Formats: sequence, C-alpha cells, structure tokens
Amino acid sequence: MTDFGGDVMPLCVLSRSSQIPAHLTRTSISAICTGPDWTHAYIKGRVVHKDALVPLDDDDFILKAVIQDVDSAPNTTCPEASIKMLLMGSLAKDFSRTVNLGDVVVASGFSVSKSSTVKQKHHPYSLLLSGEFASVYVCSPEVNSVVTRRRSPKAKVSDLQPEVNSVVTRNTASKALRETKKIKYTYSQLDELEVGTRVNVYGVVVFFKQPFKSSGTDYCTSLKITDQSNQKIGCSIFLAKLEEHPKLFQVGDIIRMHRVKVSRFNDSISLINTFGFSAVTFDGTVGEPVEPRTSSQSYHFDSDDQRKVEELRAWSSCQTLLPVPCSTTLSTVQPSAYFDLTCQLLAKAPIDSSCVLLRVWDGTRCPHPLLKVLVEPGVTDGPSSFSHERENLIANVLVYDNHVEVASQLKPGDFLRIYNLRAFPGSNKVPGVACSHPAEQDHLAFHLHGGTTYGRGIKVLPQTNSAVQELKRVIEGFIQEEDNSAMMEVWGTPPESINTMPMSTDSITETTCRHNLDSVTLSEVKRSNPGQVHHVRVQIKSYQPQKLHQSLKLFCDKCSTMQDLPDEDHVLGLFSAASHDMGPCSAPVWALSGQVQLPSEPAGPSDLSLYFSSQLMSEGKNKQLMFLKGASLAQVKTLSASYLNIVPVRSTGGQLTLLDLSAPVLFRGRRRFYGCKKCSNPAVREPSVEGVEEVSGQLVAEALGVELLRYVLLLRLELQDSSGSLDVLLWRDAELFFNVSAADAASSQEAQNHICQTMNSLCPPEGSKARRPWLDMCLVSYQTKDDGGSNETVYQICHTTLSKASPEPDPA
Repeated sequence: MTDFGGDVMPLCVLSRSSQIPAHLTRTSISAICTGPDWTHAYIKGRVVHKDALVPLDDDDFILKAVIQDVDSAPNTTCPEASIKMLLMGSLAKDFSRTVNLGDVVVASGFSVSKSSTVKQKHHPYSLLLSGEFASVYVCSPEVNSVVTRRRSPKAKVSDLQPEVNSVVTRNTASKALRETKKIKYTYSQLDELEVGTRVNVYGVVVFFKQPFKSSGTDYCTSLKITDQSNQKIGCSIFLAKLEEHPKLFQVGDIIRMHRVKVSRFNDSISLINTFGFSAVTFDGTVGEPVEPRTSSQSYHFDSDDQRKVEELRAWSSCQTLLPVPCSTTLSTVQPSAYFDLTCQLLAKAPIDSSCVLLRVWDGTRCPHPLLKVLVEPGVTDGPSSFSHERENLIANVLVYDNHVEVASQLKPGDFLRIYNLRAFPGSNKVPGVACSHPAEQDHLAFHLHGGTTYGRGIKVLPQTNSAVQELKRVIEGFIQEEDNSAMMEVWGTPPESINTMPMSTDSITETTCRHNLDSVTLSEVKRSNPGQVHHVRVQIKSYQPQKLHQSLKLFCDKCSTMQDLPDEDHVLGLFSAASHDMGPCSAPVWALSGQVQLPSEPAGPSDLSLYFSSQLMSEGKNKQLMFLKGASLAQVKTLSASYLNIVPVRSTGGQLTLLDLSAPVLFRGRRRFYGCKKCSNPAVREPSVEGVEEVSGQLVAEALGVELLRYVLLLRLELQDSSGSLDVLLWRDAELFFNVSAADAASSQEAQNHICQTMNSLCPPEGSKARRPWLDMCLVSYQTKDDGGSNETVYQICHTTLSKASPEPDPA
C-alpha cells in the first residue's frame, strides 16, 4: 500500500499502479474560489507556462507556473480554463528542474487567494503551494507514473528512474529528512529596510488592531512594530481566514514575520504580507516560556530564534516606548472609562441583529451597581441563571456591529480579552427590552462599540496564557464555593451531634502546604470567619457514603457539573439496543471496514462490523483505534484487551454515530471514558494522528467532539477532637489524601481495596476493637448559600496526605 501520510517525504517514484490518495477529491479549475476548504481537494491540469526559479534566501525559492484544465481544448479562450500557481521552497526547486511544459500535474494542499493580475485567459484566483502539505503529482507521459514531491531539498534528478518500484517508508523518509540541510533565515533590522525588497523581520508590537473585514474578501490585521533600532514600522496583513492571522494578545508581544514586502505608504515605510507569508508570535514578558503561537502546521524555530526573542524581551522591558497597558479588573473600573478586560465568558445571547450580550466575570466585584439586561426566553447560549453569589460578580457586556460576528463564534467557558471596552452609566443606551427600567438609569453597562479604533475588539486567550492562569487563580475560590455548595446538596445537611471520642496515639497523615500555622481545635475553627486556612489534629468519627463505590463521581472541568456514574443496567441496555440495530450503514470516506466473528460467549451478535482509520492502517497502527458497531457491552470488554482504543458506534439514518453519552464513549483497556452531554458536540470523525506515535484517549475525544468527564472522589467526613465535631468535604485533594487516582479506583480492584482499607483503618467499623488514629489536617473554609438562600460555611480538607509519621502523644 502506498503511504500518502502527512510526513515530510523526499522525492520518490511510485509504481504504475499508484493512484492519487483516496481522501482527495478532484475539483475543476473553474470552480476554484476563496471561501471553501480545499484541504481534501485536488486539481489536474497541463503546464502551459513556467517561469524561471527565483531564489529568496538560503534554501528558499519561489516559482510561478500556469496550468490549463486537461479537459479543455489547448487553444481555449475560456477565462477560467487556466490558473496561476505560486510554488514556494523546495517544492518550487523540484518543480523547476523536473516538470516540463506539456506535463500533466495534479496539485493538492494549496490555498487560494485573489490574483493580483487577471489576464484574459487566466483565472481570477491563484493557488499558493507552500508548507509540508502542499503536493504536486506529475503524470509523466514517458513513464506513465506518478511522482510526488514534498519539501525535498536533497532530491536528485537521478532519483526519477521509471524502473524504481518501491515506496519511501516512514523510516526512510525520516532519515532523509534528518539529512537535509538545515534551513537558515536572515532577519533585517527595521532601520535597514529598502522599498521593494522582501524581508524577514522580528519586532516588538507597540500597537495592533484585531482583524477586521477589508474592502475586499480578506480580513486585515493592522499593527506597528519596533526593535533595537527604535524605528517604528507599520504592518498590514491581509488573509482570508481569521484563524490564519497573527495571534496577538497585548502590546509588548513579539512577532516574527517571514516574506513581507517593504513598501512606501504616505511617505512612510510599511510592510505588507506577500505569497508565502508566515507569522509566529510570542509573549513579550521577561521570564515567561518562549512558546511560539501560530496556526501553521509547520514552522521553523531553533536556538537562534529563542535567543532573538529573549534579546527583544530584555530590550523592550527597559524601554519607555511601550504604552502603559490599560487592562483592569471589574473591581477597579470607573464610570465612562475605556479599558481592556480579561475575563471568562459564562453565557451569551442575541439582543438584535446588531448587538450580542456577553455575560462575563473575572472573579472580582464591581463597586458600582450594574445594569440588568433582559433577553428573550430560550435564546441564551449557556446557563440562563447563576447562584446569587456569582450573579453579583457578573458583568453584562453589549457587543455591537462588526464585533457581532466574532461574538457569535465564542463559546461559554472561553477566556477572553476585550479591548477598548467602555463602562457607560445609564440604560438609555442599551437596546431591546432592557430600556424599560428607569430605576437603573445610573447603573453601569459595558459597551464594545463598532469599529476598530484604538484596537477595539475581542480575542480568545489560550489556556496557557499567563493572564488566563492568573484569572483562574482569582476565580478558583468562587468556583470551589459553588461546586461544594452543590456537593452539600448531594451529601445532605451535616449532622452536629458527637459521641464519646476514643483516643489513640497514632498520627498517620501530614500536611503538604506551606502554611506556617499552629494547630487549633475544631471549636476555634467554627468560631473563625470564612475564607481562612486552619491546621487541626483530629479523628474521623464517621463518613459518607458508607458504600465507598458511591464516592466515585464524574466531573466536567468545562462546565463544573458533577454527576453519579451511570447505572450499569442502564449502560447494558444502551449497548443491547445498539447491537440490535442491523440497518445498512455506509462507512466514512476515511475508514476501512470489515467484520469479525466472535464465539457465542460473551453474549451478543456473532458478526460485528469494524471500522479503522486508513491513515493508521497505512502506518501499521491498526491496533491503536477501532470503531466497533453492533457489539454488546461484554463483547466490547472482550475486544478491549486487544485494541488500545475502542469507540462503540451505531447506525443512525445510514450513518455511523456515537451511542448516547450516558454510555462510555471510549474504552481503553479496562478504563471507560464518559462525555459531558452539555459541553459535547459528538460526531464520528477520524482523529488527526500526524506525527503521533500512540493515539491517546484525549486525541480521540477531541476528534469526536466530546468533552471528557473526569473521575473524582467525593466523601463527607465527620471530624472530632476534644472540643467538638465538624463536618468537612474531601474532594479536590482526595487523590492526594489516598495516594491513588480516581481513574484507577474506577477500573482497578486493587485501588478500590486500598481506599476501603484506608477508611476502615481511619474509622473502624462499630464494634471493632481498633482505635481511631489521630490525623494532622489542613482545612479551608468558605461561605456559600443553602437551599433557603441563607449563608452557611463549608469546610474542605486540602493539602493532606497519608504518611508513615511516627506516633505522637495525645493532645492535652
């Protein structure tokens, strides 16, 4: 089988029987335009024009060619029968020395842009072939074979022998790649730019606008950069897709741009992107990890780039040229002020065709009264209401005009930076039903007006962003309060009675925190104000649930919801119903299908349908992922011993679909993985396994559009000492406490036995002669609302783990 995987492959000759990869679909040259996704498309044409190869940098080239649709007459005058191709890098070099006029070629992995010059017989759009996924397959009339070229600086014409009948394997491709010459880019100082040249540059961003719709079909990013020369240069970047634009989050970020053209605009030097343009950005903060941010699937980054970024960071940190960031928190906002807000999106809703409401928070409380914005029932994306405490921290942001398109793509849970947001007092400026509240005329509403002045816009921040990490720390305490308030409902109202307390001399736990605190009694803990940390020495009087398997829960990190494990009988019923669905089903285009016969035991149908990723099959990794249709739960468990990942599927409307998310969405050995119904958008898709040695469960879940639930342990303990008793929760640090993971406890009998034995030793069953040991614990307290809306204080065990500490005497 010919390997058309995504690895960078050197120039090779394939046999006469070779075909264009099955996942590619032919499209006509006349159909090419901007907008559609051409990832899995190819075009076929005859080379009617080929320019000379133009060198740019070391091992970097550009070449222009024109191809004509093979199905059209050679002398056709149809304006869309031919199209211009721009080839970059090693692909351009190989094309130049190998392809001749009249050759028939197939091109794939291209991007489409508006042609700068439209001639009579040329297409209004042009193709750019750049990067590791750009390919040209040449149908040579002499040998009637197919030649595939990817980035291959070491390829030789002597390699193109028609008698070669072998395929370059993954190992030989990797070896050839290692032997290729290291790419070396040169970068220009900003005070040395010459009009008309194409250059590579580094710079510190001193101003930027979020991408906005240009007068044509592209989006435009406008920014200004500087470097050690203190020269400030404006840049305009035009790209068709928003996700292709540089990932800039704040002034002071560092950007690297390849292949930008130096031009003059309004008597000033400026830069504009050209064919082959690429950009990589970095956090400009000294001491932060140097992590490239880019949407490109391949880019160059080495130790020289690392050093360049660190040099620019050090230099910019000592300059006064960067404006003071105007980012603020809700707790410090002032009426009528413009500011940048880093926040988390909780929910959103349309107000009208030109306005969207975003409900956000940053973990702090605005000191000014906030406007309540009403929306129509049933239109909210995300929760329509929140706890009383969280409602007091939520700000209503009204997004207008050109920003509505970006807002429509946001998802609840996203971390955002909203630029040039205005705090505006008065509801008379709010559209829709919110205008009918005269009592709130002086309340603050937050407006993101239309336009891009002062960089106005919205940006989704990645989880790794330092501002997001800080925001998570700020709001974590509030999330804990809400989560544990829900858990208190699960466990019920804690009892307050206490029996006679047995004494022991054992101390078998230790605290892992850095709090320098003396131990206090439980009565002192209960008299203290919420929001404090305490060290105590206690015993466990009782715990719930008594059936410890019930302490296993499923938790969604995205929407912070917790649920019990599905009932096993219910899961059996779901698999049984799916196994009896024998309707016809067409396999996805990326899948290879087959059948297997199992013995009559375990119970279930004997003929099962199997589906495999064609890419994994071509790499000899068919044991890493299998989609299984028509199997009972027992049969899935049997086959899971032989396959790394098994995804149960069923036939719905003639198409493969996942089972209801009450059933496990994935089996990995003895482990079952469940998905969140609220946060998932399930569909059967092939995971991207490019460069992956082993397919992980997370990779499969992401391809399926499933937000995996995490196993957690949840117990309520009644603690006691000589001063009284106190009910506490053991949840967030339960794995630390037991020295076992919740996921292991869900699938391993050994882990389950360990938890049971631990609890029996810490709280011996009634009638046992064993004595309760003393435990050193760290407790955190916080306030939440009970069912009646009244405040109550909740306590949780944290930073405490079982140890082999030596016994200490009983406290006095």
